[in-house]
Amino acid sequence: MPALIVGGCAGPLSTLDIAGPAAGHIATLWWVMLGGAALLTLLTLTLLGLAFRRRNGGAGKTSSGLWLGGLGLAMPSVILLGLLGYALMLGERTIARPARNVVVVEATGHQWYWTFRQPGAAGAIATRDVLHIPAGRPVDVRIASADVIHSFWVPRLGGKMDAIPGLVNTLRIEATDPGLFEGQCAEFCGLHHTSNRFRVMAHDAAGWAAFQRGEE
Repeated sequence: MPALIVGGCAGPLSTLDIAGPAAGHIATLWWVMLGGAALLTLLTLTLLGLAFRRRNGGAGKTSSGLWLGGLGLAMPSVILLGLLGYALMLGERTIARPARNVVVVEATGHQWYWTFRQPGAAGAIATRDVLHIPAGRPVDVRIASADVIHSFWVPRLGGKMDAIPGLVNTLRIEATDPGLFEGQCAEFCGLHHTSNRFRVMAHDAAGWAAFQRGEE
């Protein structure tokens, strides 16, 4: 059977078409939350069916305490607290922590483009609308803004982080394999917000060495 493709679940800006570990944590959380929501919906519909059956005389009397306390409060509380605990645990894994071989890049949002700056073999390398990173290594993106609030987001590589004037926020991304990944500003920043997009080029070892030498 051909694979069923749901709109938004695949493509260059899909959070479920993962290409790195940080994006994998986010996708896992999405699936778990979807499963929890489906379970709550199923249980709610089951209770609704039982209520209609009881109303039509299909079952005996049950106490209001069971319906309100046990089924109305305890059941959803257990599921929601479980989802909350899992979200907090998984969210901790997406926070940038000290690690070996981390590449640090400065990203600055503008109306309406992005600039990137990072160390190279012969000095700093500056690029516009294309962020170059090595595949298989963590990258800490230090995100700032030159004007208004923007938001740095590469859905297939990680979560999003706001670029706030006067502040520097750090987001860790990583590409498992070499490739070209689409990014965009995820915060409305003016009339041309929709065109405020960029790309991330993840290089293999040879390509990364060439980029650092200024050969790209």
